[in-house]
Amino acid sequence: MAALLTVAACVAPSPDNRSRDTADAAPVTTAPPPAALAPPLQPVQPTGPANFAFAGELTQGGWIRGQVPGGAVSASLSGKPLTVTADGRFFAAFDRDAGTSALLRATLRNGQTIDTPLTITPRAWKIEHVNVARAPGGATEAFMARRRPELARIEAARAVNAPSDGWAQDFIWPATGRISGRFGSQRVYRGEPAAYHSGLDIAARTGTPFVAPADGVVVLAAESPFSLEGYLLIIDHGMGLNSAFLHCSKIVVREGERVRQGQHIGDIGATGRATGPHLHWGIKWNDTRLDPLLFLGPMG
Repeated sequence: MAALLTVAACVAPSPDNRSRDTADAAPVTTAPPPAALAPPLQPVQPTGPANFAFAGELTQGGWIRGQVPGGAVSASLSGKPLTVTADGRFFAAFDRDAGTSALLRATLRNGQTIDTPLTITPRAWKIEHVNVARAPGGATEAFMARRRPELARIEAARAVNAPSDGWAQDFIWPATGRISGRFGSQRVYRGEPAAYHSGLDIAARTGTPFVAPADGVVVLAAESPFSLEGYLLIIDHGMGLNSAFLHCSKIVVREGERVRQGQHIGDIGATGRATGPHLHWGIKWNDTRLDPLLFLGPMG
């Protein structure tokens, strides 16, 4: 994992060009403040680094964890608001197709902003060009009648945002085995791209147990197989970060249950649309799909 970075930032001056200490100081007065005056915003983190401090993987499908500047009342990544803990910690990530630059911005109580530009490294994805046309036609209405409720459950599960600090842990491998599919790989059929592979596939025998890669809360545990995912399990790690485990032969935890890193949560299988037994592990941060390999050390 990358070492903690403290990045130099550009600080916009306050409107009246006073220093932060002077601008924040309360004037001496004997008169009470006007009754209609709203109380000042409380900073997310009253004390802390002068600039953003963070560590992680600044690449497509990667992520960062860090600390907002002291006195920040809000923070964003390229204009999208970030959730920040009471002690100033945050998580942010970059889509598989993210551009080569991003911007962290903190807004302070006095209206100043602190900007930290980020350089996002592009990756060479495994792209397979196939000289055949894609199969014509789409999903039938009969299939979609089954699929729509499944998609609604998945969307609702990912919107829970359960209280957990799993997002701040160093993730571990949920299982060991042959890597049979990598995040980001894609087929192109005569110039028409198919959807890219959205997770990491670990091949192992049916019934092989797998464990929670980090702490979290079970937000979906399918009682019957989904049409594509089979027995589907989703763990919410907090801060908008969640893990989905597909094609399970068995799920041994229940919705609402809090799980710990390394805890047995299910068994590998080939349920749903799968060509053989394997664990498909996908990670999402809000609507952004991430590469599980970038959360891990070497396979044990």
